[in-house]
Amino acid sequence: MKQTTYGLIEAGGTKFVLGIAHGPDAVVKSARIPTEAPEETIAAMLAWFAAHGALDAIGLASFGPIELDPASPEWGHILKTPKPGWSGTNLAGPLSQAFACPVGVDTDVNAAALAESRWGAGQGQRCVVYLTVGTGIGGGAVIEGQTLRGLSHPEMGHIRTPRHPEDADFAGVCPFHGDCLEGMASGPAVLARYGRSLSELPAGHPGQGIVAWYLAQAVVTVQAMLEPGRIIFGGGVMNTPGLFEQVQLEAEKLGGGYFRGKPSEVIVRPGLGERSGLLGALALAEGAL
Repeated sequence: MKQTTYGLIEAGGTKFVLGIAHGPDAVVKSARIPTEAPEETIAAMLAWFAAHGALDAIGLASFGPIELDPASPEWGHILKTPKPGWSGTNLAGPLSQAFACPVGVDTDVNAAALAESRWGAGQGQRCVVYLTVGTGIGGGAVIEGQTLRGLSHPEMGHIRTPRHPEDADFAGVCPFHGDCLEGMASGPAVLARYGRSLSELPAGHPGQGIVAWYLAQAVVTVQAMLEPGRIIFGGGVMNTPGLFEQVQLEAEKLGGGYFRGKPSEVIVRPGLGERSGLLGALALAEGAL
């Protein structure tokens, strides 16, 4: 019996991770290409897949915002993004044209949430939220096995948050909202504020506590709206020693004991490690097929 072959794409702001898989335990090939100009990046992506034979379906887990409505003429297009040159780029169309197979599309964070709910830290939970903190901040949700979509997809990184008392003067870096969550707690926000990444700040620097406080605000906001069984934190900023635990502590304080989910149990690291995004693309490909 012929194995089903899936093409996997985790499209990020700094790199595209590509893969060939037959299932979650059978990712047989993978590669990374830098996110450069759209034409160059798409050409490199298509060439890599073309060198690996026929595909039965493709899963595209992309940075956003991206059009998810299959009835829209802009389906699979990147919408208004801070990523220079990428607004309006058609990502899904070249894939379906080149390989004549179904393409499943969702945001990278929705896809990561889907993978974690099926195979990772969110297994057995009715509602799972995945938050990634890095170059940007994004959030995805899975409810009863389905990714959350409305008019578009969730944009949890752009929720408004109160100001930390010791952070009143920083304007924020989001080009659309200034001091939203992404504008205050993303990697570029830390760099703009302190001149270094969070992990490079000296011990005892107030920056880590401030960032943890903003991320904990996101936790209690998500709990108030969805009360998920797991809130999974990924992304490069979360690798800062001690930050994860500080977010748990701050969320405990901010929640005031009101929510059923205890932050020490609800806030977890990805069970799939760095594979959440790529296996999320696999889940999308399986759904498309």
